Amino acid sequence: MKMTGSPTSCVDAFVSCSLTRIRRIATDDLARLLVNRVPAKTALEYDFPAVPLSRIGEQEAWRKEVHRPATSTHKWWAKRLGSVFRGIITAAVTETQSDALAAYSSAARLDGLTVFDPFAGSGTTTVEALKLGASAIGWDINPVATLVQRQAVQRWDMSELIRAYKSVEKRCRAEIDRVHRSDLGEPVLYYFWVAVAACPVCGTETRLFSTHVFSQNAYPKRVPDAQIVCPACLDVMPGRYDFSELTCRAGHQVKRTGAVTRSSMTCPVGHCSKVTDALGGHPPRYEMYAKLVLGVNGKKRYERINDFDRALYAECVGLLQKCSDDLVLPVGELDDGENTRQAIRWYFGEWKDFFNHRQLYSLGLLGRAIREVNANESEREALVALFSGTLEFNNMFCSFKGEGTGAVRHMFSHHILKPERTPLEAHPWGTPVSSGSFSTLFQTRLLRAQDYKVSPTDQVLSAQDVIRVKGLSLPVESSVIKEWPTRGLVQGAVYLRTGDAADTDLPEASVDLVVTDPPYMDNVHYSELADFFHAWLRVIKPYSAYPCGAISTRNAQEVQSASPEDFEDAITDVWLECARVLKHNGLLAFTFHQARLSGWVAVVRALAKAGFVITAVQPVKGEMATSVTKNGVEPSNLDAVIVCRIRDSSINDHASLTEPHEAVKAAVRRLQALMAAGVDVGPGDIRSVIRGHVLATYTSQPSATDISKLAALADAEAAEQVSCLLR
Repeated sequence: MKMTGSPTSCVDAFVSCSLTRIRRIATDDLARLLVNRVPAKTALEYDFPAVPLSRIGEQEAWRKEVHRPATSTHKWWAKRLGSVFRGIITAAVTETQSDALAAYSSAARLDGLTVFDPFAGSGTTTVEALKLGASAIGWDINPVATLVQRQAVQRWDMSELIRAYKSVEKRCRAEIDRVHRSDLGEPVLYYFWVAVAACPVCGTETRLFSTHVFSQNAYPKRVPDAQIVCPACLDVMPGRYDFSELTCRAGHQVKRTGAVTRSSMTCPVGHCSKVTDALGGHPPRYEMYAKLVLGVNGKKRYERINDFDRALYAECVGLLQKCSDDLVLPVGELDDGENTRQAIRWYFGEWKDFFNHRQLYSLGLLGRAIREVNANESEREALVALFSGTLEFNNMFCSFKGEGTGAVRHMFSHHILKPERTPLEAHPWGTPVSSGSFSTLFQTRLLRAQDYKVSPTDQVLSAQDVIRVKGLSLPVESSVIKEWPTRGLVQGAVYLRTGDAADTDLPEASVDLVVTDPPYMDNVHYSELADFFHAWLRVIKPYSAYPCGAISTRNAQEVQSASPEDFEDAITDVWLECARVLKHNGLLAFTFHQARLSGWVAVVRALAKAGFVITAVQPVKGEMATSVTKNGVEPSNLDAVIVCRIRDSSINDHASLTEPHEAVKAAVRRLQALMAAGVDVGPGDIRSVIRGHVLATYTSQPSATDISKLAALADAEAAEQVSCLLR
């Protein structure tokens, strides 16, 4: 099946290993290729296939949930590309680029190899290792991440899962449907709300629209039809997305622009003030103004809110108050942090404040049905994870994306807890045409993940095309074990653990490869965001070891800090543990991109303290071209794969980066190869990769190198190469 999309062109020399050639490789040849497991000289260090992997990665990055559904059953942040991590693992056990590509694109089997990920996140490394037949260990300090990993590999009995789903449906769907209906009894897909604040100067109530176009097509120049709301009377009327002024049915003049511009609002009288000043010390009040109804004829139509809608919502307010003790509802308060601060400034103090009364009532019914469902452990856990994932699309921080695309813009589209002035309330159980609902996500997340776990697909190069094939990888369905077995991992078992990766129970020298993606310094604070889910999960208890007693997933040992010193100390402890559990001839490889020079300095100092030497830095396609996690003045498209060995006199000097200027030359060659192949390389990518190469030389002789001078050189070389490579 040929993939859709716009893959970049590629240098023929880098893609000569076509699928036709790969399929001719005999099993005996593969056994010969992989017999040395981690050779003294690996393709990952000397001859990494960055260009072909970047081409494949470009395709995966467009729709990761389609190409790697096992790791997409629930939200996790900065999810890496499975194709790149498969490439890292196969390059670590081969010696040449052609052999690495052959192993990547064939039914290679790494029996007896153990792969450890200390920052396991959504489970990308774990899944790719299992697909290749290796033993896998996933460790993460956040229990929500562990829940995501467990769904990626856990074995489900599909008949039991479907039976449990239908049992939940029978218990709660009818009531959820009832409170999401129009006066004609038709299902309401979405309710549109607007925040209201009183002007601090005159007290006039102001509806916080930034534009009065509340629905338009994702491609408005092709389909200019739009829906417009009057800010005075909340009349809803059709129009064009680019209208400048019109008159509503009540005679009010409606302009396109609303009362809000960025963080400021202008009341109807004309007074200008900060929105946060107008909130008066409490979260905003919201007002329903429109709904999208699914008619009996199967067509959607927009309507203004009427008395029936208001009465139905008022009923939900009463039902929530009456039944709250019997419902599953979120518990806990927001703590101050980098990613919670904006919500707190809008006076959101508790996690329940993120939901309106109907959402709490409906989700409470659904959560209760799942908590009490009579089902086997793994199937019940899958439904709990699905429920938790549904929350992302069913809260008052969501918004409407428009027609012609998935309707609900989930709350983490900015990777922060950003209050929404015009939130969208969706039907949480949903209909077949709903977006982000429990029933639709059951199909697109759980069932799709199950198909993938049983019969994984991989993307490979065939001539100049990226194609998706089955039959290369083993099934990833596994039994999840809770502690390290005395006899080691056996086939069909995977070790997943929540805890500090600086303190594991793994035996010394038990791991062949450490492959991971550590947090970046001063970036997305995963635990602050994960607490949104944890506030519900701790009430339901997805599995026996889940830490329901913890009020937060934040942990003093997590590797996440705006302070370079604190970041360095925390990640040093993890690298020390990796050095302890890694076999003498093993490799540590991790992806990294850091906008701040101090972040690079911290990570190389930490590696040196732990006894590692960097043997290679390989730039390759990263998470996605417009990743919000790295968005800023210089958004990135590339990650650097940092390859390390334990420092030892037997390490070939040619395998390590030792001289800064030679390191710059190596970085430029690698960047030029990617650019020649059509891979998008921006100034932020060049800056990060050059800095990484130069600072990597510190690990070869840390005691004899002035890190401050080396950092200054790295910065100067990076600035020069940005000018040279992009001119």
